[in-house]
Amino acid sequence: MTKKMIPKPTESELEILQVLWQHGPSTVRFVNDELSQRRDIGYTTTLKLLQLMLEKVLVLREDDTRTHVYRAAVREEETQGLLLDKFVDAAFGGSAMKLVMQALGNRRTSREELAQIRRLLNDIEIQNDTNSPANDPAQ
Repeated sequence: MTKKMIPKPTESELEILQVLWQHGPSTVRFVNDELSQRRDIGYTTTLKLLQLMLEKVLVLREDDTRTHVYRAAVREEETQGLLLDKFVDAAFGGSAMKLVMQALGNRRTSREELAQIRRLLNDIEIQNDTNSPANDPAQ
């Protein structure tokens, strides 16, 4: 499923997806038990959320056995990318620079984190250089 086709999950649906991404295919009972460790939620609420997510094609259900097993129908990375794109557009006018400046300016960043950020920036720069039209032999 492409980013544009993924329905935007609600906060509660995202919590369920986190459980499914972390633990793989799971029963309603297991998902509910995991969610209950973080907040007060009833079994029927979890079941209803999963049923709604099934309709939205955020999850798939295996009906082979008496107990229904649900699994994520969307990849974690794609969903994170979709949510991040929407957030950056809404909160920072689409500017990744503003997002990074805000994130780095609001808390102390360790040397290790800064080194990782530098490596990431170097990798992006190399990737951009190899994908630039000047390096395209077809031109």
